[in-house]
Amino acid sequence: MIQHLADEKATLSFGAELAAVLHSGLIIFLNGDLGAGKTTLVRGVLRGMGYMQIVKSPTYNLVEFYKVSNILCYHFDFYRFNDPVEWEEAGFREYFNDDSICLVEWPEKANGLLPIADLQVTLHIIESSRNIEIHAGTEAGKQCLTHWKNITDHNV
Repeated sequence: MIQHLADEKATLSFGAELAAVLHSGLIIFLNGDLGAGKTTLVRGVLRGMGYMQIVKSPTYNLVEFYKVSNILCYHFDFYRFNDPVEWEEAGFREYFNDDSICLVEWPEKANGLLPIADLQVTLHIIESSRNIEIHAGTEAGKQCLTHWKNITDHNV
């Protein structure tokens, strides 16, 4: 699935729409260059889930934690991730479980330490706008995209 996002507002709206099909246990990889809109997309997802407080980029902390209703959301940013030992010492493996949604920026920096992503989201910068591309990596991811297609087909 590929969709054009004209601006930040469109990215936030897309994130809110995506939130409608997310559930605990999902792992979502967010790919794209610096400034592509990955954190903005996460902000939209969290807003769509009902989280109305500040959503910070986890660039320096590696992870930010959000509790939305009964769902735990972990927003990782591995841009500055340097040492796989850090992964084990921080206990990140425990965050990837059936009770949480994990949104991961720069997953490639974790050098294969991460579980398989249910959804792979890639943001491509095109002048002042973006294209967003989503692919399912698991059966759970395929079910999310099918559910989303069913919802959007009914709203047309």
